[in-house]
Amino acid sequence: MRYSLFVFLLLFTSTTQGAEKPVVKLGIVGLDNYQALDFTSQFHNPKAPAELQGIRVVAAYPGGSPDIEESVQSLPKWVEGMKKQGVEIFDSIDKVVERSDAILIMSLDGRAHLKEFQAVVKSGKPVYIGRPMATSLADVLTLFDLAKSNHTPLFSCSQHRFVPGFIGMRNHPEVGKVQGCSVWGGCPNDPLHPDTIWKAVHGVETLYTIMGPGCTSVTRACTEEAEFATGVWKDGRVGTYRGIKKGAITYRAMVFGDKGISPSGDYGYDVPTKWVAPHGEYMAYKGLAIEIANFVRFRQPPVTAEETIEIFTFMEAVHKSKSQGGIPVKLAEVLSETRKKLAAMK
Repeated sequence: MRYSLFVFLLLFTSTTQGAEKPVVKLGIVGLDNYQALDFTSQFHNPKAPAELQGIRVVAAYPGGSPDIEESVQSLPKWVEGMKKQGVEIFDSIDKVVERSDAILIMSLDGRAHLKEFQAVVKSGKPVYIGRPMATSLADVLTLFDLAKSNHTPLFSCSQHRFVPGFIGMRNHPEVGKVQGCSVWGGCPNDPLHPDTIWKAVHGVETLYTIMGPGCTSVTRACTEEAEFATGVWKDGRVGTYRGIKKGAITYRAMVFGDKGISPSGDYGYDVPTKWVAPHGEYMAYKGLAIEIANFVRFRQPPVTAEETIEIFTFMEAVHKSKSQGGIPVKLAEVLSETRKKLAAMK
């Protein structure tokens, strides 16, 4: 009897232990971005939802850009915050890769991402790159080409994409099928990044989150007060982005559908706890953290390379429209020209 009980307990313990999810070890490259600390805090929170359990940030490389003031001011604070979370800090990306199952490239500076990715890509480990993914469409194409040739899962997106107040507007009952959208948000500039890529990327990604891909041409108007881009989709729908330079700043959208017209939820500091539509939790970075957790476990990007490439083609076309006095610019031509330039450089 005692022997049978012992065998039962042994088998039960083995089965229970075998059912436990193995811990996924994350490494982070670039600690001058608050999101690095926020994601770490979420993954390490014992009260986090089930989707975020079983992930630990174990290693990080600080990085930093001395010519970007935000990076200089933020880096020491977030490095200390990471240490308090029990993350080991290393002086090389290689050491971070060795100790990790997946990598988050979080550096504020989009110029740094290609070089940082090149140090990671041959490992074949899943990689998430924070926004802006790069400072040019050419670099974005190069990043995805490197990922494909090295069989490395890769994705990049703004935290805005997985906020319920934005992604929830697709086929929302109050709206129906989305027929158009007007998005607005802050548009501060950094002299080292194209003006449509630095912070405006979040607003442009919001536009794509609600509208989906398929934009064919864009025009741009620009003043000291604001940037305004109008995109025409292949099915005749129109989407606009207003980048606010002066005055009150919120991150929102007005969505036009076949059943109704509705404002989306807010995003940013001091926003209401309930959305205008759809109602739900204010998730901040939580929605993206959940998607990253699923990505590093299952190696399936939640946003396709094709859509991300189109978003950066849109922004490059917007920049080109400005340089040509606001004329319409076709995205297909911008993408083709960029690919030809890259091919000529090989």
